[in-house]
Amino acid sequence: MIEGEEPGRLGEGLSAVARAVWAKHDRAAEGWLPLWRHMADSGAVAGLLWDEWIPHQVRRLISAELPGGAEDARRLVVWLATTHDIGKATPAFACQVEALAAAMRDAGLGMPGHREMIDRGLAPHGLAGQFLLQEWLIERHGWNRSAALQLAVIAGGHHGVPPAYQNVHDLNARRYLLRTPDRESAWRSVQEELLDACAAACGVRDRLDDWRRVKLSQPAQVLLTGLVIVADWIASNPDLFPYFPEAAHISDRERIEAAWRGLALPAPWRAVEPDEDTDELFAARFALPLGARVRPVQEQAVKLARGMAAPGLMIIEAPMGEGKTEAALAVAEIFAARSGAGGCYVALPTMATGNAMFPRLLEWLRRLPAGGSGETHSVYLAHSKAALNEKYVELMRTGRRTVSAVELDGPGDERRHHGDRRVHSAELVAHHWLRGRKKAMLASFGVGTIDQLLFMGLKSRHVALRHLALAGKVVIIDEAHAYDTYMNTYLDRVLSWLGAYRVPVIVLSATLPAGRRRELLEAYAGTSGSGLTEVERAEGYPLLTAAAPGRSPVLQPVAPSGRCTAVHMERLEDDLDVLADRLEEELSDGGCALVVRNTVDRVLQTAAHLRKRFGNVTVAHARFLDLDRMAKDAELLKLFGPPGKDTKRPKEAHIVVASQVAEQSLDIDFDLLVTDLCPIDLLLQRMGRVHRHLRGEGQSERPPRLRTARCLVTGADWAAVPVEPVSGSRRIYRPYPLLRAAAVLEPYLSGSAETGHIVRLPEDISPLVQKAYGHDPAGPAEWQKALEEARRDQELHQEKQRKEAESFQLGKVGKDGRALIGWLDAGVGDADDTRAGRAQVRDGEESLEVLVVQRLADGTVRTVPWLTEGRGGLELPTETAPEPRLARIVAACGLRLPFQFSTPEVLDRAIEELEAECIPAWQSKECHWLAGELILFLDENCRTRLAGYDLHYTPTDGLEVTRAE
Repeated sequence: MIEGEEPGRLGEGLSAVARAVWAKHDRAAEGWLPLWRHMADSGAVAGLLWDEWIPHQVRRLISAELPGGAEDARRLVVWLATTHDIGKATPAFACQVEALAAAMRDAGLGMPGHREMIDRGLAPHGLAGQFLLQEWLIERHGWNRSAALQLAVIAGGHHGVPPAYQNVHDLNARRYLLRTPDRESAWRSVQEELLDACAAACGVRDRLDDWRRVKLSQPAQVLLTGLVIVADWIASNPDLFPYFPEAAHISDRERIEAAWRGLALPAPWRAVEPDEDTDELFAARFALPLGARVRPVQEQAVKLARGMAAPGLMIIEAPMGEGKTEAALAVAEIFAARSGAGGCYVALPTMATGNAMFPRLLEWLRRLPAGGSGETHSVYLAHSKAALNEKYVELMRTGRRTVSAVELDGPGDERRHHGDRRVHSAELVAHHWLRGRKKAMLASFGVGTIDQLLFMGLKSRHVALRHLALAGKVVIIDEAHAYDTYMNTYLDRVLSWLGAYRVPVIVLSATLPAGRRRELLEAYAGTSGSGLTEVERAEGYPLLTAAAPGRSPVLQPVAPSGRCTAVHMERLEDDLDVLADRLEEELSDGGCALVVRNTVDRVLQTAAHLRKRFGNVTVAHARFLDLDRMAKDAELLKLFGPPGKDTKRPKEAHIVVASQVAEQSLDIDFDLLVTDLCPIDLLLQRMGRVHRHLRGEGQSERPPRLRTARCLVTGADWAAVPVEPVSGSRRIYRPYPLLRAAAVLEPYLSGSAETGHIVRLPEDISPLVQKAYGHDPAGPAEWQKALEEARRDQELHQEKQRKEAESFQLGKVGKDGRALIGWLDAGVGDADDTRAGRAQVRDGEESLEVLVVQRLADGTVRTVPWLTEGRGGLELPTETAPEPRLARIVAACGLRLPFQFSTPEVLDRAIEELEAECIPAWQSKECHWLAGELILFLDENCRTRLAGYDLHYTPTDGLEVTRAE
C-alpha cells in the first residue's frame, strides 16, 4: 500500500460513539458489523482490486485525470470506497434495527423510532452519503459545489442508480433525516469524525486541495462508481467478511488477506505484444489446415494494427470464409498489449453464433502465451442459455469454489482448488464470483450476443458495472451488417462511450454498406466532416478502416486472396412443382442442395412438398427445441461441413430446406443454392454457402452438373412491375430492401450483355452492397415510382425506430466535471438477457418462450422421448421439484413460439393458459432451472392446443402451427 494508506486502521482512535454506528445486521444470528469496519473492509478491497484486478487500460484512464497520476488515482479509489456508506451514519438509516439504534442512543446519538420516521425512504443511505460527503468537502475543505458533487455522486450511485434531481430536492428539504438540526449535534460530530478518519487512513488529506481543481470526466465517474460497487459487494459478503471478527482472533490485515484468498479473483489478461511475423503468429495461435497460408486481409490487418499511433477502431470488411475472426483475434492481442486491456468480448447476432464462436475463443486462449497474467483466465458465455452449453458448464465446474474466509494458514500463492484443471498456457475457468446477471461481464473473456454489449447503452440499474467490464477489454463486433436501425441506434451510442473510454474495437462484416461504415466511425471517433466523407466514398474490397478518437481515419484496400467463386444467377418461379422439377433435374447424379426460405412456414411447406419426390430432405430453422437445434447444427456440420475426416458428405442426393439460420455461424457447403429474395447483404451471405470449399481440382468431387456454382432466386413474382416479393418476406424485411436487392440483381438475373448471369465472389460483393444501400437510382425505369414510395416508407419506419430506441437510451458523454446526477433518469430498472431485457435493445414483437415436456393420458409427465444420451422419456415428478439433472434437461428443451403468439391478445391468452397448467412444485425457488418458466405440455402424439392454435412438434421438422378450426 501507499505509505499512510491503511484503511484497516480506520478504527484506531475513534470515539466510542463513532464505533457504535452500525452498517450490517444479520437478523438470524443477531450479528452486526460496525460502520467503521465495513468502511475499512471496502477501502482495503478497493486497493486490492486496483493493484491486482483492474486492467491497466482502466487504471490509465482514471490516472490521467488527476494531478498525481496513478498514485492519486489509487488513493481516490480507496477513499471513495471507504466513504461510500457514510450515509448510514444518519437517523434515517440507523433507526431500522431497534436494538442497534438503542445502543447508538445510549452512546449519545438520539433518533426517533423506526415507525416515527415515516418519510425516511426519502433519505436512502446512498443519497444521504452524497449529501454528507459533498457538505464535508465544501465546508471543511473549501471546495465549490460542482467540484464536490462530481465525487460525492459516486456514493450516491453505489446502489446502481445515481440520484435524480428530484431526489436531491426532496432530501434537501428534509435535512432532519440526516441529523438533528443544531450545528453542535452529536450526529454532525460523528459524521465529521468518520470522514476525517477516512481521509487520514486513506492518505488523502494532503491531496484534497489539488483535487478540488479537477474536472472529472463522466467516463471516469462511471468507472469509479463501478469500482466502488464491486468493492462494496465483496466487502458485504459475510462468508468473506464475517460479522463476528473478534471471535476469530485475527488482525485486520489477516481478515483482509483471508478474504482475498477466499475470493481468488483471477488477474486480468496482461497481453504481451507478439514479435513474430504474421505467418508465425497465425501458426502459433490458430489450428490452421496443413499448407494453409495467411491471407492478405489477415496480414494487412496485423500490419495496420502495429502501425497505428494508438489502438482504436478497426473495421475489417472481407468476404465470407476469408478468416476475419482470426484476423480480429490477432489484432485484439496487439491492441490489448498496447492499450493495457485486460480481456476481450466478442459480440455476435444470436445465441447460435455465440455458441459456435465460444470453442474458437477457448482454443485461441489456450494458445496464448502465459506472459505475466498468472495462472487463470476467467471466461464467460454471455447469453441467457449459457448454462446449457456443455463447454461452458465444464468451465463452471472447473471454477466452482466455496467462498470461504477461514483458511488463514499456508501461503496464498500455493492454494489451489482440487478440481482445477491445467491447460496449455493458462487455466480457463468460469469463476464462481463472476457469475450472475450483473457480475458476469466482469470476467476477462466473453463471447455472447450483441445484446450484452447494447445493454451498455441502456438506462438500467448497475449499468456502471457493464461500463467497468467493457472499458477494460478489447471489443469485437461480428456480423456488423446484421442489425436493424433500432439496434444500430443503441450500437452507435455504445460506440461513443467505448471511444470515450479509449476501448479498442474491431468490427467485422462481409457486406457493410458504406454509409454504415461512416456512422460507425463517427460514433466511435466523435468526428465528422470531409475525412468521413472519404470513408463513405472509399472503394476497394477487402477493405480495412482504422481510426482513434479525435484522429482522421485511415483506409487501406487489400489485395484479394485469390479465392474466387463465379456464381451463375437465375430467376426461378415461386412454385413448388417448378422447384421440385428443377431440383430433380439438377440432382439427377446426386449432390447437395440448400433451399433457404425467409419464413419457417415456407420452410415446412417446401419440405413437405419435396419429400413427395426426394428421400433425403432435412429441415433447419429456429423453431426447434434447444437440444434439437444443437443436434441439428451438429448434423449439418457432419454432413455438409468443410472437407476433412469428420465430414461424411452424403453420396445420394440430399436437400436441406432452411430458414435464415443457414446464413451465418455454420461452416456448411452445398453444390447448389436456391434462395428466396432477401436484402442483398443477406443474399450474398447465403451465396457464401455454395461452393464454399474446394472439393477436388476444379470441384471435380462434385457431381458433373454441379461443378458450376449456381444460385436460383425465387420467392417473388418476377412478372410483376416492379418485382413483388412474397408476403412473408415483406413482413420480415419490408419492401424497400427487397426491391433494391432485386434492382441491383436485375442485370445478372436478366443476363444482359454487359454482365451475363455471373456474380463473382468476392469481387462483386462490395459493389452490389454499396449500390443496393446507396442513393443512386437502380433497376428499370418503370420501377422507380414504386421504389421511391417504398423508400419514403422505409425512412419513416427507420425514423420511428430511432425515436423508440432513444426512449431508454443512455445520454451522450457529458462535459468534464458534470456530475452523474440524473444519468439514469426515466430508466428501465433492471435489465438482463431475458425476454423482457432483450426487448429493450431489439425492435420487434415480443416473443414467448416455453419449456416442452410430454403429459401422457394417464397423467404421467416425462421428457420428450427422442432425446439422446439417456435424456429422453424420463419420468418427471409433479408433487415435488425434479432433481437438478432432470430439471436441467427440461430447461434445455426451450422453444420460442412463432409470430402468431406475439400479438397482445394472443400473447396474453397463451400466458394465461400456460400458467393455469403450471406445476406448483416446479415454481419453488429451490428449483432454479424451472422457477418462473412456462411449461408447454404435449400429448402422446406431440400435439396440443394453445390460444386458439393447434401445435404439432416433431424432432425432424420442429414446431408446426395452424389455426384451430
